[in-house]
Amino acid sequence: MLLTDPARDVPARLRADEFLLRPITVADAPRDHEAVMESRRELRLWEQSSWPEETFTVEQNAEDLADLERRHLERRAFTYTVLDPHGPACLGCVYIFPTTATFLTRAAVTAVSGAEWAAVEAVVYFWIRTSQASSGLEARLLSSLRGWLADDWSLSRTVFVTNEQFARQVRVLQTAGLQLQFELREPGKAGTYLVYGETVHDAEHTPRGRPPRVGH
Repeated sequence: MLLTDPARDVPARLRADEFLLRPITVADAPRDHEAVMESRRELRLWEQSSWPEETFTVEQNAEDLADLERRHLERRAFTYTVLDPHGPACLGCVYIFPTTATFLTRAAVTAVSGAEWAAVEAVVYFWIRTSQASSGLEARLLSSLRGWLADDWSLSRTVFVTNEQFARQVRVLQTAGLQLQFELREPGKAGTYLVYGETVHDAEHTPRGRPPRVGH
């Protein structure tokens, strides 16, 4: 079943002890903006652009979130805010795209491990706010996402994307035991995006929701 198939059951949330994921809405603009602006230097590496500008406002962010909310409701792509379950703070964001998303169809994708881009079911980008980087939250969020996408979304060919210049997230993906499968270059962006996925062995033999232990 395609990621955007109307018959697909799209999970409403992912709850863990230290975070809660739910679909982002315009009402999240103020707290999302706070997280974005705190993390702006890292996000510029991740985006390979000048976004967010120093003058980026809550109102501009609300316009962006309105578009993300609409795409989610229309099942064109899915965006989840990462919230502190014990308070009002936004901790980051998760974006789930089909390979047919416009920006991906315009990109040049090169396989580096024999993987087939046509077999990919979902393309995932995520970030956490800078103040959470030293806590290990990024790795724990990634682990939860892998299980959630396999179990609740019934996806067996999911990939995770980051930019080669975003060194910390590259390390997180590598340390999690994911395999570099593709390099992706978007028109007009300088850095190469690195696309990681489960190894063929792990995808076929690892029980859903249980990522392989590092080093195995």
